[in-house]
Amino acid sequence: MHTLWKGNLMPVQHNNRARRHTPPSVIAALVIAVLALTGCSSPVAEHTPPASGDAIIADHGLEGLDAKQIIEKLDTMLLADRPSDLIASVRPRELLLTDDQERASTVPMPDDEFYVSLAPYVDHTHECFFHSLTTCRGELQNEDIDVTVVDDATAETVIDQTLRTYDNGFIGLWLPRGLNATLTIQHEGRTVTSAISTISDEDPTCLTALRLL
Repeated sequence: MHTLWKGNLMPVQHNNRARRHTPPSVIAALVIAVLALTGCSSPVAEHTPPASGDAIIADHGLEGLDAKQIIEKLDTMLLADRPSDLIASVRPRELLLTDDQERASTVPMPDDEFYVSLAPYVDHTHECFFHSLTTCRGELQNEDIDVTVVDDATAETVIDQTLRTYDNGFIGLWLPRGLNATLTIQHEGRTVTSAISTISDEDPTCLTALRLL
């Protein structure tokens, strides 16, 4: 996955911290909110799931992976290979996994990095707030786009690269936390500029209102 920071390809960093065990009541509340907040997700369980984190992770081939590795595996996967029975919702502080067997698990995100998925478009898009790794679809699939991110406070260029969108039409960026920045995307003579933030735990992880003009 081409995720960049300060213009360089970011290596995958293994997170050796123990996976967080979220209480069942908290997981239940999170699952209820998945469909409301992940605009491009498809329904999975409608009822409160019994927490079965280890099972859902193992059954979907994600055992031993941290949040960055799971995101890389699912977001860059070919559409034809994506699981239809799993939703992986990217939140600012955790990755929420739910499936059609009413199981759920959360995996902590890195403390110093924030994942943002971008779906620039020309003709059509969809509403989204928290990126769904298995169900979100963007218009520009496997296209080269020029991406620039500039820190508003320091005017420092955080990213200035040509990146290729994944098979789902998105591109993923790992950005430092605590950032207010200006995002600029260019593609085939069209441009879009947008504010981007990684400060709050309520900031979106999915940007789809990026119309290229």
